[in-house]
Amino acid sequence: MSEAVTIAAPSAARRSIVFLLVLIALLLGAALPILPISATTVTLMTQGTFTAIMATGVGLLIRQCGLVSFGHATFFGLGAYITALLFKHTALHFSVVFILAVAIPTALGFLIALVIVRQTGVAFSMLTLAVAQVFHEVVLKWRDLAGGDDGMSVKLPPTIFGLPGSAFQNAPTMFFISWSLLVLILFGLYQLSHSRMGRLIFAIRDNEERARFLGHATLLPRAIIFALSAAIGALGGVLFLLYNAYVSPDLLHWTTSGFALVMAIVGGAEFVLGPAIGALVFLFFKDAMGDITEHWQAIMGSVLIVITVWRPSGLAGIALSVLERLKLAAGASK
Repeated sequence: MSEAVTIAAPSAARRSIVFLLVLIALLLGAALPILPISATTVTLMTQGTFTAIMATGVGLLIRQCGLVSFGHATFFGLGAYITALLFKHTALHFSVVFILAVAIPTALGFLIALVIVRQTGVAFSMLTLAVAQVFHEVVLKWRDLAGGDDGMSVKLPPTIFGLPGSAFQNAPTMFFISWSLLVLILFGLYQLSHSRMGRLIFAIRDNEERARFLGHATLLPRAIIFALSAAIGALGGVLFLLYNAYVSPDLLHWTTSGFALVMAIVGGAEFVLGPAIGALVFLFFKDAMGDITEHWQAIMGSVLIVITVWRPSGLAGIALSVLERLKLAAGASK
C-alpha cells in the first residue's frame, strides 16, 4: 500500500506529543550554553545546523516528490551570496535583505521547477546539476561581482533584528537561532506531510497518471514543493553568511549538493527528521575521521553503501526499528 494512502491526519494525542517534542527541542537549544560542552563542539554543531537545514530541503524533495536533486547547493549559495552582496552594495534594512535573500532563490526555484519537474529519475537529477554548475561558474568567473575564486568577506550591520551583529558570530547564540529555525522547519514539514496538500503530493509521487485522471493538477504541486525546498536551502545559506561573514564559490559547487544528498540518505530521507540527523552525524563523523585519516571520504562512502543496502531508511529508520523492538520487548515482559 502506498504512503499516499497510509498517511492520515495525526490524532489529537499525537499532535500533543509533537508539540511537546518541539518545545523540548527548543529548550535544549536554549540550554546548550550552560551545558559542559567544548567550544569546538559548539562551533561544529552550529555549522551543522546550517547544513542540516539544507539537507532537510533536499530530503523534502525526495520524500514528497521522489525526486533526487544534485544541485540544491544553488539555493544555499544564492542565499549566502545575495545577503553578502546586499550588505556590501546597499544600505537596505536587514529585514528587506533577509526577505530578498530567501524570496529570490525561492522564485527562481519555482520557475526552474516548472521546466525540470516534468522530468523524473536521472534526467531530473542531471538538469539540477546543470543548473547548479551554471550559477557556480557565474560566481567563479565574475570577479568584479563577488571576488571570483577568492570569495568575498562582508561586514555585518551593527544590529540585526534588534540584536548586535556580532551576536550572530557567537557560536552559542547562533546555534540557538539556527537550531530553533531548524526545529520550526521540521515541525512545519511534519504538518505539511499530514495535510491535504501533502497527501496529494504523495499520491502524485506514487501514481501521477491516476492523480491526473482524478482531476488533480500534477505540475504545480511539485513545483511548489521544489520552491519550498529551495527556500529552506536559501535560509541555510543566509544563516551561514551571518555566522561566517564570508562566501566563496564552493558553496554552489556540485560537491556541496552531493554532501547534502549523502546527509539526507544516511539520515533517512523518508522521515522528516532524517536529513537533519544525517547532517549532524555526517559532520561529527567527518571531524572525527579527519583527525585519524585523510581518507575519511572513502570510509564515509563505505558507510553510505552499507546503509543504502542494509537499511535504505537510514539512521532514522534504524532508530525507529530499535524503539519498536524495545516497545515489543517491554510489552512481552509485562
